[in-house]
Amino acid sequence: MQSALIQQPKLRLSLIALACQLACVGVVHAQETTTASDAQPTRQVIITGKKIGMGLMVTEDAPKARSTVTAEELEKQRPTGNAYEALEMLPSVNSYNHDATGLFGGGLTLRGFNSDQIGATINGVPVNDSGSFSVYPQEYVDQENTCSQFVTQGSTDVDSPQVGATGGNFGIVTCNPENTQRWRVMQTLGQLNSYKTFVRFDSGKFADNRSKFFISASKAQADKWKGEGKAKREHIDAGFNYDWDKFNYIHATILWNEAKNHSINNLTLTELNNFGYYYDTTSVYPTQPTPVRGTAQNAVVPSPLYYGLYLNPFKNAIASAEAKFRLNDDLTLKIVPYFWYGFGNGGLQQKLAYESPRREGTRTNATFMDPATTTLTGNVDLNGDGDTLDTVIMANASVTNTKRPGLTSSLTWNYGDHQILGGFWWERARHRQTGTMVPVTAEGNPVDVYLEDQAVTRSDGSLYQSRDWNTISTAYQAFIQDTISFADNKGQINIGIRTPFIERDFTNYRSEANLRPTYNITKKYKDILPQLGARYRVTNDDQFFASIAKNMKAPPNFVFSNVGSNVSVVNGVATLRGDVKEETSYNTDIGYRHQDNKFIATVTVFNVDFRNRQATAFDPITNTSSYTNAGKVSTRGFELEAGNTPINGWAFYGSFGYTDSEIKNDLQVSATASLPTAGKEMPLTPKLKAGLSAEYQTGAFWARVKAKATSKQAATLVNDEWAPGYTTYGFDAGYTFANFGMFKRPKLTVNVSNITNKQYRNPSSQSVNNTTQFPGVNPGTLRYYLGAPRFASVTLSVDI
Repeated sequence: MQSALIQQPKLRLSLIALACQLACVGVVHAQETTTASDAQPTRQVIITGKKIGMGLMVTEDAPKARSTVTAEELEKQRPTGNAYEALEMLPSVNSYNHDATGLFGGGLTLRGFNSDQIGATINGVPVNDSGSFSVYPQEYVDQENTCSQFVTQGSTDVDSPQVGATGGNFGIVTCNPENTQRWRVMQTLGQLNSYKTFVRFDSGKFADNRSKFFISASKAQADKWKGEGKAKREHIDAGFNYDWDKFNYIHATILWNEAKNHSINNLTLTELNNFGYYYDTTSVYPTQPTPVRGTAQNAVVPSPLYYGLYLNPFKNAIASAEAKFRLNDDLTLKIVPYFWYGFGNGGLQQKLAYESPRREGTRTNATFMDPATTTLTGNVDLNGDGDTLDTVIMANASVTNTKRPGLTSSLTWNYGDHQILGGFWWERARHRQTGTMVPVTAEGNPVDVYLEDQAVTRSDGSLYQSRDWNTISTAYQAFIQDTISFADNKGQINIGIRTPFIERDFTNYRSEANLRPTYNITKKYKDILPQLGARYRVTNDDQFFASIAKNMKAPPNFVFSNVGSNVSVVNGVATLRGDVKEETSYNTDIGYRHQDNKFIATVTVFNVDFRNRQATAFDPITNTSSYTNAGKVSTRGFELEAGNTPINGWAFYGSFGYTDSEIKNDLQVSATASLPTAGKEMPLTPKLKAGLSAEYQTGAFWARVKAKATSKQAATLVNDEWAPGYTTYGFDAGYTFANFGMFKRPKLTVNVSNITNKQYRNPSSQSVNNTTQFPGVNPGTLRYYLGAPRFASVTLSVDI
């Protein structure tokens, strides 16, 4: 019988992040043999030719819990998918998209850690928002250019450039340029008028045979799965490598993204029950009254929200380089400079603006500050009719402009049985957050989605601002780690320490949202974070590991604006209240791995103890952020993960996670009121999470089904509202055709998600205290991200 050799993309992974993990992965070719014995054929079962875990697992050697997804798995997924979706099968990873394509973003928790508690990097560059530590997975890199993603579930890596990670970290490693010249073209088409066009050019090695580069561009679009509107995304990635040899090189990347998305309306449980699962924004913008001088025209307010004024436009760029130099046989220097830029806005843009203060019932509504009196008594003619008597629909949202340079440098010294890593990280982020306002066209669209052109001014010519903040965040960290090998490398001990520091220099300028005088708060947060890990190989295939680490997360910058809850202003002097403290966690992992050339499995038991657990949220309807100090929280559980090398074409991957969280304190919400949170579960922390993938491959064809099950999860801190558990199923298949002339490796891939059309929901935050009335405490508003219905797409890929 002929050997069924399957062409797979070469995994050109970062030497720093994953070379040691992938080195142990065995690869054998697929074949099926028939032998003759007395003229009777005997069928022999042997291992076929893909890697263990089918891209969902690799052999790991770190003395801590760690999971990795490789390009072999990523190329099976829908190309529009984002970084969260790629991790959805891993144990204790609770990830979900806001739509089926991934273009609208998504959410993720890991062992109950929210995404803003998990350090995120791309090629070693931190990408958590410098103010809130939020992560926006749809923005960073095209999935076609991603070679691996990894997660350390508990202990943050000692050299990870983070001041906001108490729950481990996840990283993305982009693919290097190819050694030979190549064009790659991919076209994806799907339901909801979705498409993605991707083109990548690799130069191959040129000139001195040391240089190579790639550049790619993509354009993607999809309609919302409910209501009017769509996501539009344009993206460019580029990489350049100069390699003197394998020990000395410079690898640089530039990642650019621009997205203009209409937002999906996230519903409260009441809205869901009253209006149904597909309730969203309205597609009708009502005709507005014609401006007439001397008479009041009252705007007709769209209800529900008008989709054209519920936008999330954003553009960002990440430029970085990794320079590595071998100074001598035992000493290596690595330097990673980077620059991160982001500009855009989010939340609801629809705003009813009052040209002058107006008494309505028992309330006076006003929009503009009078610069002379610094009160909300300003008058501005918005519709140009010569009076200030009217109400007008305008576009206003939270605008963010971030410029963020940074640098990580480290030395690695090999000395006998010791490998000593030491270095320093520095970053200075300027985070300018404003709230400008622009006119709306007769069709209901902002004259400028970025809210810059024709920005409205006050009577003195200064810009109207629904917020006006400036945050300078200066962060740095020294780190050192000694990796000690013993017993002929059967054993390994890691002893490390890192010292994160951040200074928040926050200025809240006088604006329509802050009628007080401009105030400034400068606050420093720092800690010394030790970590200890050990790994011992009992046999060549079996090992035990354990780790314990202390982690820290500084408070987000928006807490410095929350006057009355987190900030007290007395005689013009602003001070933080006592509960605005850095969050710390002590993470312990104990585990066992079996790794041979046919089967790998990992079992991990973990425990996390929190101090000053932070629960944060952003409400896109009210454009407000909230912060709650939940006090002490304990989280414990276990994780299982297993995968096999294909046998007779069949390969399986399974994962299971159990997480038990407990809030230790009641929550004091005022001087006289508290909420009974002690003994309750943390929101967004399902007890059970499981994943299963079953794949069959024969020759150039493969197909798989996968299932992801998530148990019910608390939605509020007092557990008075819950999100039900759910299970979703997906189907993926592909066929690689024979080369045809200049067209190499033509491949067709089909992806179907949520096959059973399951309706499910995930809470949008961890910081909603309660949704029912408690003595002295009014209910809060909780919104849900709803699961998208069944969705199918097909992708054709070819190399030239």
